[in-house]
Amino acid sequence: MTQIRTIIVDDEPLARVGLRAMINEDPDFEIVGECSTGRGVVKAVQENEPDLLFLDVNMPEMDGFTALASLGTEKIPHVIFVTAFDHYALQAFEVYAIDYILKPFDRDRFERALRRAKQHIRREQQDNLNNKMLEMLEDLRGNSRFLDRIVVKNDGRVFFVKTDRLEWVEAEGNYIRLHVGKESYLLRETISNLERQLDPRKFLRIHRSAIVNIDTISEMQPLFHGDYRVLLRDGTQLTLSRNYRKESFGL
Repeated sequence: MTQIRTIIVDDEPLARVGLRAMINEDPDFEIVGECSTGRGVVKAVQENEPDLLFLDVNMPEMDGFTALASLGTEKIPHVIFVTAFDHYALQAFEVYAIDYILKPFDRDRFERALRRAKQHIRREQQDNLNNKMLEMLEDLRGNSRFLDRIVVKNDGRVFFVKTDRLEWVEAEGNYIRLHVGKESYLLRETISNLERQLDPRKFLRIHRSAIVNIDTISEMQPLFHGDYRVLLRDGTQLTLSRNYRKESFGL
């Protein structure tokens, strides 16, 4: 994840110094601007496109609420209000502020606000990333009847696995495990739903819990009761169930 782009807005220089020092202690935040007036907020947001504002309410020329209204709905970043006046709290949350910090405040209170902002913005960033990935996947599906890559989320990363690299798929309840070389990835998906999206000229269902890429098969050995042992090039042994034998291989 990228750093959370942050702008500090306060008409008191010492207040900006204090906020900057505490924000800089958290590497997940990047300060991309500071300003001391409401008009400065509008300009700074337009130029820097921040994720987060630490915004004072009472400022020269234009107060914090008026400044936000001037941005328009498309431009408003997330906001934490930092002010000495508690009677603005209700109005602050009406504009969907993440937090409202009353001056003077201690480090613990400020760190709680940072954690809340981080959780909120990271969740939104992840949702946006997932939506972009899904849109991209839909575009890919639109160009082909079958999937040529699968979206995988693993250890906080989101990436694509090309189906050409997919060796076999294993069902685990309402999940599936993709086997790609020495790696495997668990997805929340049913094997039947994935089967419908894979090219049947390349992928065959050999068991109720297994799909195999036919290019990875090195040998098939008959077993009892009409089943077959399926040997893959990497030494993996799977079973071709007699229920899928004729449909998949015509045996």
